[in-house]
Amino acid sequence: MFANACGAPAAPAPTAASAPPTAAPAAKPTTAPAAAPTTAPAPAPTTAPTPAAKPTSAPAAAPTNAPVGAGGKTVKIGFPYGITGDLSSIESEAAKGSQLAVKEINAAGGINGMQIEPFYADTKSDITTATNVVTQMVESNKVDALVGLTDTSYMLATGPVAQKAGVPFMDVGGTAPVITSVGDYIFMLPFGDNTQAAATAEFTYGKKGWRNAAMLMDTEWDYTKFLAKYFIARFTEQGGKMLLEDTYKGGDKDFSAQMTKIKNLQPQPDFVFSSSNPDDTGTIVKQARDQGVMLPIVGGDGYDTPLLLEIPGPERSANVFFSTHLGIYGDDPTAVKFRDAFKKEFNAEPQSVFAALGYDGVNLVADAMKRAGGIDHKAVRDALAATKGWKGASGEITYPAGDRIPSKSVALIEVNSNKFNLLNVVVPEKIPEP
Repeated sequence: MFANACGAPAAPAPTAASAPPTAAPAAKPTTAPAAAPTTAPAPAPTTAPTPAAKPTSAPAAAPTNAPVGAGGKTVKIGFPYGITGDLSSIESEAAKGSQLAVKEINAAGGINGMQIEPFYADTKSDITTATNVVTQMVESNKVDALVGLTDTSYMLATGPVAQKAGVPFMDVGGTAPVITSVGDYIFMLPFGDNTQAAATAEFTYGKKGWRNAAMLMDTEWDYTKFLAKYFIARFTEQGGKMLLEDTYKGGDKDFSAQMTKIKNLQPQPDFVFSSSNPDDTGTIVKQARDQGVMLPIVGGDGYDTPLLLEIPGPERSANVFFSTHLGIYGDDPTAVKFRDAFKKEFNAEPQSVFAALGYDGVNLVADAMKRAGGIDHKAVRDALAATKGWKGASGEITYPAGDRIPSKSVALIEVNSNKFNLLNVVVPEKIPEP
């Protein structure tokens, strides 16, 4: 479960438990990202996790899927995820993926004979809460590793806590290459924004033959700013032109001014590139169509959210393209096996590819611990850095020498018939420097 620590309502305390909640209301964070915005997003969620006692170093009762290993030792892993708030549409799925991996690993005998003792906590999609949660996991729960989060700004805020303590932290969804500059205990599971931006730039210019673009960018988040920067760099390098570079603030509900600018452009752009976080994607697409902007809309992995289908509806969401990760698309045997296991566990298909990333994050850390022969943090860090050709549901992972951003391919998706359809899996010809 996710729970608040008594006497510390601002930051829910991580609790050792067998499962995170499966659903939560969405709301805006109360604190703006540390590295980017100057304006705080909208109000905090009105529904909080059930209060509980502050956790000790071990759960009051061992979870049913995580019995204690030989000698009473366990592998403690912290899972900070935004189960409520504006990241909940993807992070609740990532949390389910992590939960499934923990259950499978423990059922198979654990890690080096030790069971995983999971500590889950809801960050509420709030950076201050996330930082407090990670601090408590590291300092109070004494976790051996961290797996979680899907946003660059959150990783930049929480990563230094893990780095200072020497605790390996597997980022499951934050994509800006700057994340790993925090230190050598910080690892990215996804590709970098420069890679996915290059993939969409080469797809739009080369495959589609589109030469003129309009840009709509969220100024509140590091992810959206980096993604836009790298897209513009690669698109214009090929000869493409940016006819408009417009902005908005994350959480805005009225995009009529931006849509009017796009409609008034002469000549008209071939498409709109929307650099957006998950909570805004559906609203942008709906309002674009309602206000007569019928151009193709292209985005990054922030578009890989069920909100993109739910808010606009089937007709409006057509003619949308985005880059994302493997895991719930295609017929790769590892991905198919994951999807089947997920459906069996939760009685539903994964709603976002971030479920596969949450799953892979746990399995990769577990694999590194096995290769390290234990849970010594430095040894695990070194084993992670040495990963070559590791096969996960979201793709194959190799960390180049001296780099903790994996070399991974990019999935290109077209939204049509109210479904996310895999167009291609690509490796960009040229990737902008971080």
